[in-house]
Amino acid sequence: MKILQVNSSSKGPQSHSSRLADELSKRLLSTHPSATLTVRDLGHSPHPAMDEAALQALFTPAEHRSPAQSARVALDDALIAELMEADVLVLAAPMYNFAIPSTLKSWFDAIARAGVTFRYTEMGPVGLVSGKKVYVVSTRGGTHFGQPTDQVTSYMQTMLGFLGMTDVHFVYAEGLAMGPDVERRSLGDAHRRFDELMVSANAA
Repeated sequence: MKILQVNSSSKGPQSHSSRLADELSKRLLSTHPSATLTVRDLGHSPHPAMDEAALQALFTPAEHRSPAQSARVALDDALIAELMEADVLVLAAPMYNFAIPSTLKSWFDAIARAGVTFRYTEMGPVGLVSGKKVYVVSTRGGTHFGQPTDQVTSYMQTMLGFLGMTDVHFVYAEGLAMGPDVERRSLGDAHRRFDELMVSANAA
């Protein structure tokens, strides 16, 4: 089993989302001793945004691309290959101003490629990234679950589903900026959720 962990926080080692994602990956590795783990830290090494130059490179036929355009497309190709090789994804998705970090958005922009990770048909879009289990760890300073302000959950469900990933499990840690007692309870709840997920994974 190949595990791909994607961190997106800008807080480095102080990031709750990265720490929780690390813990979840460790539990998966302990459950599957032969598994391998790849960690991509977008906060430490951000992927370039999908700007005008990137779009021009993508829509230029490969044989006509300049060296710079070929190099830009190769960056996205590497992320797509990494995704396709993984069996399990652990995505750290902290809430920044009600949405995901721009680093994680750039990752999705890079891996969403028509004809490769999804395709359009007469019946609508079809995701081509299937057969993967996804865990989303979402941390928030306030409490947003089930409210209109939680745009992280809806975006992640929509984007992952669009690409064909529907076996998605969420872990939330909320109220992390609401005092040490709330933070402690929330992190404890997240770890208990990990316990539930590992039981389900072992029973599958």
